[in-house]
Amino acid sequence: MRPLVRLGSTIGVAMLLTVAAACTKKADDPGKGSSALTPTQVKVALVPGGAHPYFQPWKTAGDKAKADFGLGDVTYNETAGWDQTKQNDVLTSLAAQGYNAFGIFGVAPENINATFTNLKGKGFHVASLASCPAGDKNEADFCLSTDVQEAAYKAAKAAIEAMGGQGNLVHLTGNKVDSNTQRRIAGVQKAVDETGGKVKLLDTITDIDKDLQTAQKAVADLLAAKGTQVNGIVTTAYNPAVAAAGGVKQAKLPIKVIAIDDDPTIIAGIKDGSVAATVLQNPLGQGYVGSYALEKLAGGCTMTTPGVIIDSGSFVVTTANVGTYDADRQTKTDSLKQDFDTKYLTCK
Repeated sequence: MRPLVRLGSTIGVAMLLTVAAACTKKADDPGKGSSALTPTQVKVALVPGGAHPYFQPWKTAGDKAKADFGLGDVTYNETAGWDQTKQNDVLTSLAAQGYNAFGIFGVAPENINATFTNLKGKGFHVASLASCPAGDKNEADFCLSTDVQEAAYKAAKAAIEAMGGQGNLVHLTGNKVDSNTQRRIAGVQKAVDETGGKVKLLDTITDIDKDLQTAQKAVADLLAAKGTQVNGIVTTAYNPAVAAAGGVKQAKLPIKVIAIDDDPTIIAGIKDGSVAATVLQNPLGQGYVGSYALEKLAGGCTMTTPGVIIDSGSFVVTTANVGTYDADRQTKTDSLKQDFDTKYLTCK
């Protein structure tokens, strides 16, 4: 899942730093050299780039983290509207309200490291959640995200298996210029290449995850133009997955659909056989474990490897495990939390 992004600038960061400095007493400054914070002094802000169904579990994750770890507060703010400058403005406001640890889904992967660097420069702890910066460097304390290329590869493999190992496959995905989309495209291509020509990637349709209506129109157009040629559809973005599940079922075409995430339409489709499989991500684990790790960092722990990139997990769900997949995801979340304690964090 990678929602539509509209690339912006990092203009708001300078304001963020000024406000943060003005609103933080020296004795309570979470910056370098300050004393470790107790859990009740840690206020975590979970900040996606805008409204999107994928992030809704972050609300539940934040509430659970606050209760389980005794945090001072956890808030969820999705008002950035898919604009990097607006997201920086949101962070400015949250810093002014006393939030001192941030889990951020950066709107612009190419630019978000500048935001991370400036936040950390004031001593705030920062997690890059659900998406890592573009390129090879992550300036956040850590990135906890789906390995999107691996998840797309799993999805394409499942589609090819459902197709009987041959035929025409179509890939539906999100914003073309997003580095995560490019990784997903690479994952699907890898699975297709492994068939030695038995499967043809008929089309890759990008930029259709803005909203459900955009995705539904793209699916309708695809089915009208090429429906009889398509043997399988693999979707690696949320709205196209929902649109494909509904569109293929309504058209009554013998197309194998592999979806992403667990929208009720998709789970219902797996149960009634109209969707062959879905690949789940772990947004609740990202929000919950991300909040836990931020609290530990604010409490004086350090990252064993600063900027480490951690796979939050992906899971193929079929009729065989549609009733138990959430338990598998919870097991992964528990394992991630343990990994922070044993591998990723160094605590005195």
